[in-house]
Amino acid sequence: MGVDDEPGAASQAPGPGGWAHGSGWRAPAEVERDLYTAKLRGDWPAYLDVLARADLYHAMSRAQADAQPGWIHFNPVRVNGHLMLAFHTDGMLPAPVPDPVFFATDLADLAQDWPRDDEWLAVNPGTPVEAFFPATAAHRQMWRRHAERATAPRRGRLRTLWSGGPLHGPVAHGLACGALLCVTNGSLWNAMGWHGTGYVRERRRLQEWWGITDRAGWASAMEDLLAGEMSSSVWGFVLGVRRSLALDFGGTVELDHWRHATTRVLHHRAAQPTAPAQGTGPAQGTGPGQSVRPVSETELRAQVAGAQRLIGRIARYEARFRADGLLPENRFVHSVAAWDYGRASKMARWGLGARYCTLEEAEQAVLRAGRVSRLDYRSWEDFSAAYILGRCLHFDEEEFGDWYGEMLAAHRILMTDPASPWRNIPFKQP
Repeated sequence: MGVDDEPGAASQAPGPGGWAHGSGWRAPAEVERDLYTAKLRGDWPAYLDVLARADLYHAMSRAQADAQPGWIHFNPVRVNGHLMLAFHTDGMLPAPVPDPVFFATDLADLAQDWPRDDEWLAVNPGTPVEAFFPATAAHRQMWRRHAERATAPRRGRLRTLWSGGPLHGPVAHGLACGALLCVTNGSLWNAMGWHGTGYVRERRRLQEWWGITDRAGWASAMEDLLAGEMSSSVWGFVLGVRRSLALDFGGTVELDHWRHATTRVLHHRAAQPTAPAQGTGPAQGTGPGQSVRPVSETELRAQVAGAQRLIGRIARYEARFRADGLLPENRFVHSVAAWDYGRASKMARWGLGARYCTLEEAEQAVLRAGRVSRLDYRSWEDFSAAYILGRCLHFDEEEFGDWYGEMLAAHRILMTDPASPWRNIPFKQP
């Protein structure tokens, strides 16, 4: 009998007793459910197949992580005479606290980087899905085989915390505003206690993508996102012109009408250089009540040309959205603030994962993201189209590649899956 088929590989390992199988325990998410089912059958190869598809988290001190952010630190514990390294699946993680923090890895990397042959792998110790595996070279080779045949995608799927995460109410609604990105990345959409990709990687994510390196930077970004001010003001200006036309005249705004009106507004602003700037847009002021500087003829021509190009891009995206079912016929996106609000929902959790805020502060930010979304949009469909347009204007360059395709797939999952928060949480409060 080979190592891969050895039924005692986990069951004969020492360790503390788990909860009784008849205790009425409910798995927090699908990974833990599948681990539990395999364990009940005594099917350890199936257990390892599930484990090979999961992210695994190991605790280390924050001092260790901060001192050597490019390194991971294994911290063994002794259980019944055996040294063990404890790893948790994401549904079994504790709520984030200042210390310790976690790093994330997977079974394939552990097979390659395991520190010592005499240290065992402990999976979710102290829970109904706990299991203990020896980690000799032969056993790690068996882990590699399980990792190589793990074909289930980690990204592009809806994942839910059935217990341990809000499913209804204002917090769940705020979390659902970030669900497009959660589905795209294959992360738990309603995990308020966020660990994400692990402490060090969450910090690296914020530094590389956002330039955030401390609590103050996170707080500033949060406020900009919640105010809808992180996206381009030019997008807001152009969409605002069309929105005003729709309110004034009703019905669909013809493309030529939109183009001409935008040009007129830009010329009108340029002709009044000392007038206070109203809101945001390509005018030269920085906010309401502040004077705009004179605009040269060259600058004005550039503004008009840029606005016309943007109108064309938006019109082509919306046409594709309608063809793909993102927008109903004769509907348009009235603002892209949803892209900021959805990212605010995620930024609250990224900040928690990076320990730039507390769990309570992250929850309050999530609640605010839900509130501003409800004020500006009418439905999940409305919110989704606006979010995706903002993301595409920033990243996609009309290639309709992965930046668009991933969002379209996530939108369809969220609009059709019976377990989706968008199917179970009303966008507007009853």
